[in-house]
Amino acid sequence: MTQQNVVVSDPKSGINLTIPVKVPVSNSSALFTTAAQKPPPGPGSCITISRKTLVEINGNNSARINSWVESMRASSPTHHKSSPALSDDLNSWMVQHPSALDMFEQIISASKGKQIVMFLDYDGTLSPIVEDPDQAFMSDAMRATVRKLARYFPTAIVSGRCRDKVYSFVRLAELYYAGSHGMDIKGPSKGSKYKKGAQAVLFQPASEFLPMIDEVYKELVDITKSTEGVRVENNKFCASVHFRCVDEKKWGELAQQVRSVLKEYPKLRLTQGRKVLEIRPTIKWDKGKALEFLLESLGYANCTDVFPVYIGDDRTDEDAFKVLRERDQGFGILVSKTPKDTHASYSLQEPSEVMVFLRRLVEWKKLSLRRQFRIRRQIEELKASLRN
Repeated sequence: MTQQNVVVSDPKSGINLTIPVKVPVSNSSALFTTAAQKPPPGPGSCITISRKTLVEINGNNSARINSWVESMRASSPTHHKSSPALSDDLNSWMVQHPSALDMFEQIISASKGKQIVMFLDYDGTLSPIVEDPDQAFMSDAMRATVRKLARYFPTAIVSGRCRDKVYSFVRLAELYYAGSHGMDIKGPSKGSKYKKGAQAVLFQPASEFLPMIDEVYKELVDITKSTEGVRVENNKFCASVHFRCVDEKKWGELAQQVRSVLKEYPKLRLTQGRKVLEIRPTIKWDKGKALEFLLESLGYANCTDVFPVYIGDDRTDEDAFKVLRERDQGFGILVSKTPKDTHASYSLQEPSEVMVFLRRLVEWKKLSLRRQFRIRRQIEELKASLRN
């Protein structure tokens, strides 16, 4: 048996959901005819099948909901065994995705002569994952670290949260903020010191969906109110259904409730994060697109001397990791204690390690600038002595 990711597409409900499916190796081509005579998909890839094919595999609506629940388990930090192929050999995974702390010198070497630009997820990266999303506060030490980071590198927070909500947590005006998975982007109010004449960036590619998201949010609140522990969050350009505190036995019921709302909105799609179901517009926009937009806004769209670094812990961050691999510039760092299928090049285990990495980056830059200053002063002194 092999496990492959399947994108479930339902044209009537507008739902697109990635689920893990176990496929017999010898018969995989019989089930997935679209993959016939093609090499097996690599890490992070997926196969798209139609709703009709899914019904044939699962048999009925109940089985389809069960697939949703399995995907919810797979996204849960407490159910790592749902991906046995990735959990069997931690050492092997670490060889492919070594600690960014252990590889710090190699990372710095790769960035030599280039402008480092930092992109940071919030939940699970700058702050710990907590049961109550409204209590996901970052520590004062982390805030001070990010503030220092922004002195030396262009820095952006890229989150699934509403931009205003993320800003209320971070409270650093000198950063770029991309909320709602990059659908709400704003730069520093005083412009960027890294690009002369730059004005505050404000980009909202999904503005037309705002009334629809508000409507769906209210419906989700109403239909899930009987499910104990569920939290529905309005993130402006997307709605999030947190099931971290929901009894696992109720996940099937919750999936059915969400589906019953979404089937009336074909212009919206379902994605998943760490114990959260997220409803987003179907526009082709994600954290990867946000990364590219911000690089362009900073004047680095077609530059070879830029080195983007993206740190994140969630499935939605994979879009940004993938962009960096395709650009062959910079790298992604996955924050995770367990092996996961990822496009990231390196790993860190938790927010505390993220803070250590960021501090080392700041210290390296400070030393580098001091060294450059000393060299310039020595050159000036040498020129002065030659003139005399």
